[in-house]
Amino acid sequence: MGYRVAVVGATGNVGREMMNIIEELNFPVDKMHAIASRKSKGVEVSFGDKTLKCEDLEQFDFSTVDLVLMSAGGKVSKEWSEKIGKAGPIVIDNSSAFRMDPDVPLIVPEVNPDAVKLARKKNIVANPNCSTAQLVVALKPLHDAAKAKRVVVSTYQSVSGAGKEGMDELWNQTKAIYGLGDATPKKFPKQIAFNVIPYIGSFRDDGYTDEEAKMWDETHKMIDPSIKLTVTCVRVPVFVGHSESVTVEFDRPIEPDEAREILREAPGVMVIDKLEHDGYITPVDAAGDHAVFVSRIRKDPTVENGLSFWVVSDNLRKGAALNAVQIAQLLDETGVITPSSGYRTLTV
Repeated sequence: MGYRVAVVGATGNVGREMMNIIEELNFPVDKMHAIASRKSKGVEVSFGDKTLKCEDLEQFDFSTVDLVLMSAGGKVSKEWSEKIGKAGPIVIDNSSAFRMDPDVPLIVPEVNPDAVKLARKKNIVANPNCSTAQLVVALKPLHDAAKAKRVVVSTYQSVSGAGKEGMDELWNQTKAIYGLGDATPKKFPKQIAFNVIPYIGSFRDDGYTDEEAKMWDETHKMIDPSIKLTVTCVRVPVFVGHSESVTVEFDRPIEPDEAREILREAPGVMVIDKLEHDGYITPVDAAGDHAVFVSRIRKDPTVENGLSFWVVSDNLRKGAALNAVQIAQLLDETGVITPSSGYRTLTV
């Protein structure tokens, strides 16, 4: 017996990837609904060997499904997620709308699976920011072994993090630079082709962006509020795959070899770290993969008990769609949802 599932935002990059990964991971589905805005009603999307026609968000009866994967942006989520949750199904929301809500669990299954016990409070579970997801998968096992006191992160985020429009802009600008079109920025504030932009999101009064604030707020909620983080988020001309340069100051010495062993045993992590030309991972290498890759693990001699490393992951997968489906698996495995009743009270 399988679940009745609806994917809201089914025509977007992440929505399509959610349906692909549900199929890849053999998550039990009896009925899949592709949901989109009214203008996309009837648009065809693929689910396994089936072709689905998108249904209208405003007309769909959510009481007929067990589980809703929401990937239509924060504005849509703020309007619809609580309504959908009250109708019965549990919503796994990919936007930032409910991440810091104290009554909504923010979950990366490899990091804080016990938070699933809060899923019934609002029938909403939040998916973290793409850059946060890969950071915490790598940071949590190290933090468990040697408490992280301070973390410095610089991100190198691909254009797919800005959706299809971001990917189209990189493609079109790259062609335009060779004389085949207009390179004027539309999606991004500055040219992205052959360039990097040290700005993602919106500026705050303290000089940081809200994208940067998400990373420390979400890390605090999922791992430890006492960790000090400083973050710089940068958009780079890469289609898929986010990278991060991370330096951590621990409360005790931790050698690179010890860190490698800890990470090799950690769920969801793949260590590729050799002192040779192919001994590290790039975004191109990580695209299409489920793992969070860690490379270039080394001591930071400028601080006491410091360690630096490089983290790469497919942002459309672990940073979004894959993590959402893994949350669905966690809900199923813990009995928070069941195919027959949609959801039930969790016994812990």
